[in-house]
Amino acid sequence: MNRSPVSRPALPAVPPWLAHAFRAQREPVPWNAVCRGALAAGPSLLAGMLLGRTALGVLAAIGAMLAGINDRPGGRRASVRRLGVPASAGAAGLLAGTYAGQGLTAVPLTLVLTALGLAAGGISAVGPVASAAGTQLLVAAAIGAGMPAADPGWQRALAFLAGAGWLLVLRLVLPTPGSLAGDFRFDGERAAVAGVYDAIAALVEAAGGAHATARRAALTAALDHAQDALAGPRLRGRPACAAERRLHARFAAALPLAEAATALCWAGEPVPARAAQGPRRLAAAVRADAGPGPLPAPHLPSGRLRAPGAPPVLPALRALDDALLRAAEAFDRGEGAHRGLTVRRRGPRRALRAAFGAGGREYGLRVALCFGASAAIAQALHHARWYGPHTHWYWLPATAVFLVKPDLGPLASRVLCRAAGTVLGALVFAGLAALLPRPAGLIALVAVCGALIPVATRHFAALTAVVTVLVLALIMAGGEPQASAGRIGETLLACALVLVVGHLPMPGERGGGVRDRLAAAGGAAHAYLLHVLGPPGHGDRVEGRLLSGEPGGPAERRASFGESGDRAERWALRREAYRTLAEARTAISHAAAELPALARHTEGTDAVAEALERLVDTTTACAVHLDDTGRLTPRHLRRLREALAELERLERGGVRVPLPVAA
Repeated sequence: MNRSPVSRPALPAVPPWLAHAFRAQREPVPWNAVCRGALAAGPSLLAGMLLGRTALGVLAAIGAMLAGINDRPGGRRASVRRLGVPASAGAAGLLAGTYAGQGLTAVPLTLVLTALGLAAGGISAVGPVASAAGTQLLVAAAIGAGMPAADPGWQRALAFLAGAGWLLVLRLVLPTPGSLAGDFRFDGERAAVAGVYDAIAALVEAAGGAHATARRAALTAALDHAQDALAGPRLRGRPACAAERRLHARFAAALPLAEAATALCWAGEPVPARAAQGPRRLAAAVRADAGPGPLPAPHLPSGRLRAPGAPPVLPALRALDDALLRAAEAFDRGEGAHRGLTVRRRGPRRALRAAFGAGGREYGLRVALCFGASAAIAQALHHARWYGPHTHWYWLPATAVFLVKPDLGPLASRVLCRAAGTVLGALVFAGLAALLPRPAGLIALVAVCGALIPVATRHFAALTAVVTVLVLALIMAGGEPQASAGRIGETLLACALVLVVGHLPMPGERGGGVRDRLAAAGGAAHAYLLHVLGPPGHGDRVEGRLLSGEPGGPAERRASFGESGDRAERWALRREAYRTLAEARTAISHAAAELPALARHTEGTDAVAEALERLVDTTTACAVHLDDTGRLTPRHLRRLREALAELERLERGGVRVPLPVAA
């Protein structure tokens, strides 16, 4: 008797907002950051105790802890801005919060904190460093107002700065373990530039395969990271030493290689395996701070000595060979003439547009409402003695600040991770507090948690658990009783508050942050397309011809950049287009993983990002082909028309994103 197979019901798909809570970054352990973390918060607390100023030592440890959260891989000079700007904002917030808490009653204090939340929320829309500065401003303001102390505000602010500054000094002075090649001051920059060459090789290997798109996105991320690592503040207008000039020249040499590799990815045809060997050897040379040695022989130009029946060499492959040859020359020279980084600077006007745009206004209102409401509730609970014997009420508003941050992930994911991390951290500390000797055990616990922060930043729940243990240890070291149960209750209350505020209707259109980033990506893609395809002032006519299919466009003339030597401008436009696209993609990914009530406000934006991505990829392929032949093929023109027509269709179909691509 034949038995029919039993059909099992399919398991329900995990909703995006829940799946995101279980995602974690996978990166090597940053041992250098682990060492700095161990030497920062714990010793800062110890120094305060030895000087008889334990309260100031606690604030110094908090400053070191918050700086450790921002201590990411990259150049040492870039870390001055990445750590220093948020720390300065935190000191200002602590100063303002201390004096406001000492001189104002509950209602005026709540209004002041709400105004700070509005300003910090708008500033956070400018970029990652501004977002970190806004976070530290509000967290430190809550600590200053909600942690009464006998020390004057200026001393507390200086102690906070001292803790963060100590970590920054360690970041600038300590060499990276295992990094012995070249000048150790530039080990972060070398690793970042080498990562660009590795990403180029990976993209060349993936050309024509299923992973090509993901590898192209990884190349964009590597270029962004290297660009940030090399673009730190400097006293002079150009690199001051040979090692830094050499790194700048090697990064510049990677840009035409990245362009050619992107064109190969667009062509969709496999390339010989040896094509990736050259970038791999250049990556090894950057890491060793040495010459690249012999590189693979170039592919034969089309029509020269080809075997009968052999396919012609792709123009993008010839461009890769040419770029590899020029890179080898740059490596052999050691250093080239410094022309500055190939990047379009984002000036104050653009920062103001971001802060006061739709995204900045929406985020500022939500931060202000969450921060102000949480401060008001915390003060009411404090006066009602809900907190018990201790006098601190800052935990609730400080928790709300982290929960309302959209760059830390979707709202539901943040709430789940924060609640789970706080419960775990509070329970762990409750067990450790009963066993550890005081104060030595608490100092050691703070040092261990400081070392764990760089690893815990891979997941928000893990980071929350480590920070909870560290802060509870600091509270007990400052003479307060054990407060694990109260912290759990305040965290759950903050989670409920932020969930409610996050779903409240606000003035204007929802999803403003996503739309602002998409508009910036559309503008950058448009500028890049016009630069490649037409002389200045003729971009709209070129686009109109592409959409209508009329002749007489870029296929019939030499590209304007071909002989004029403005490729640096082209690469700057290309970098800006891909960078803004990556920022938009991240915002769209976070928005798509929200609860359905929030995710529906950004529906369709992923299709716009994909169309813009195809347009920028095709524009890059056109640039490489025009360099090689001076003309575009029907395939290039067709793909350009398709991308522009898709963007026009999406805009007509109701996707409310301002796209400056003219039809």
